[in-house]
Amino acid sequence: MQRIAESELIINQRNAIHHLDIAPDELAETVITVGDPARVMQVGRYLERIESKRQHREFASCTGWIGRKRITVVSTGIGTDNIDIVLNELDALVNINFETRTIKKELTTLSIFRLGTAGSLQADIPIDSFVVSTHGLGIDNLLNFYVQHQNEEEKELLHSFVTMTQMHNRISFPYISSASPSLIKHFVNGFHHGVTVTCPGFYGPQGRVIRAGLNVPAFVDKLIQFRFGNHRICNFEMETSGIYGLGRILGHHCLSISAIVNNRVTKRFSEDAQATIDKLIIAALETISSL
Repeated sequence: MQRIAESELIINQRNAIHHLDIAPDELAETVITVGDPARVMQVGRYLERIESKRQHREFASCTGWIGRKRITVVSTGIGTDNIDIVLNELDALVNINFETRTIKKELTTLSIFRLGTAGSLQADIPIDSFVVSTHGLGIDNLLNFYVQHQNEEEKELLHSFVTMTQMHNRISFPYISSASPSLIKHFVNGFHHGVTVTCPGFYGPQGRVIRAGLNVPAFVDKLIQFRFGNHRICNFEMETSGIYGLGRILGHHCLSISAIVNNRVTKRFSEDAQATIDKLIIAALETISSL
């Protein structure tokens, strides 16, 4: 088995992965990702027993228990560039032997849940509701650096999106990956389902105009109007497509669940976004802890 060089896999002096500063024995096989480092303990306060806490740069984490379920909560920061770090390092923690720097013969599959915030792109998906992403449709380019494999439905959905938006001629070539069927089936009642678009920024990439003009002014309108069979774009944010895409490549089960804190159609923002996020955490943990 080929040895992975020190420059490619960085392990610190306490035998922890470089960016996350998590050691292999500190990671649970059920992982919750959040964007904000402060939100790690917003989730962590519901754990009955915490066995470890770590903090390095924007990557905070804690591992603990709810009943018999061991869970790690880790912050990603904002954007799929950070997701590239987090997903690869989570995978390395369970599937690379740190002593020999080689891939393990028996691979471990993680269950990874993103609990985040997003903006609704449909009038009937109101603020303070929850969206489960059936697909992550990325316009951020991350997965174009990796070898991807898409099923026929994904290929057709992506082709329809590219044909309508003509994005491949103006900005980037989009990609798409689906949620884990084994996870999404547990999140039905009380959750909207639909396609989530992942953007490489918060302002221009999401159609916001402060002072700088937009290259594609009608982009958000096209997202709102897009339909392919029963599929429509419900929301957009900045991490889901990277989690779904890399998760699939690395063999992990991934699901993204968003608290809707603003609606771009009705132009409203949540009056108490933190309360909405907390409701999502409670609802998600109730199901995650039972799986």
